Amino acid sequence: MFDYEIIDSGDFNKLERVNGYYILRPSPQAVWPRDIKCKHYETLSAKYERYQNGKGKWELLDKKTPEVFTLNKWNLSLELRRTGFGHLGVFFEHETNWLRLEKHVLPKDRVLNLFAYTGVASLICAAKEAEVVHVDASKTSVAWAKKNQEKSKLNDASIRWIVEDVRKFVQKEVRRKNSYEWIILDPPSFGRGTKNESWLIEKDLVGLLKDLSCLKSDNFKGVLLSSHSPGYTALSLDHLLTTTGFSETHSLKEEMFVSHKSRPLPSGFCSWRSNLSL
Repeated sequence: MFDYEIIDSGDFNKLERVNGYYILRPSPQAVWPRDIKCKHYETLSAKYERYQNGKGKWELLDKKTPEVFTLNKWNLSLELRRTGFGHLGVFFEHETNWLRLEKHVLPKDRVLNLFAYTGVASLICAAKEAEVVHVDASKTSVAWAKKNQEKSKLNDASIRWIVEDVRKFVQKEVRRKNSYEWIILDPPSFGRGTKNESWLIEKDLVGLLKDLSCLKSDNFKGVLLSSHSPGYTALSLDHLLTTTGFSETHSLKEEMFVSHKSRPLPSGFCSWRSNLSL
């Protein structure tokens, strides 16, 4: 049984339950007061504190808290664990996007997933018998994604695992004249490539999108662009797509959030441009 939920949020934090353990992590969008009546703040298993310089550390309050959790969702079996950045390995705010992919991706569709992290979107598409190219500059993240593939019993799925700087890989794909039916990207604000290449979203995203527009197949179905960077709102992302070669028939732009019974937690924005009605 899948065992994850947001218990409460506020005071720039989110309180999560993972397999019966309560974890407190930063959430910059949670600008409202937390629920002072919530008793689970008194029984925390672990919490992550982020410093002003952007770094942070975990504090383990219950020594029985496992290092690794296994969660089952979206017909996948996924490994979650605490990272030095305060992440768990899954960004739950993408659930709506993943469900759209699960609905619309068809067998033999070619899918390019960039900044692909631990591979949930890649695995969802691969489970639909799509041909997936998963690209991330982090060897650790790709190894984690491969482990999720094994845990999900998708060893025979068509996935190419690429550890490379995203911009360089896309430029090679343009020269090779390859094409895709789906393009997915969730670029960070800042990052490093495999050879220490720097990525700055405000400097590099426009050029990347222009290159990606050259990879659209004759049967192109859609692009998903998402972001957690300040200033990159849903409307901004939509404008980015329309001005860099993605002028597909249907446009969908929205705020991403993690579900909660009374107070959904906002967590970034996304924009789709598609030739399908999403």
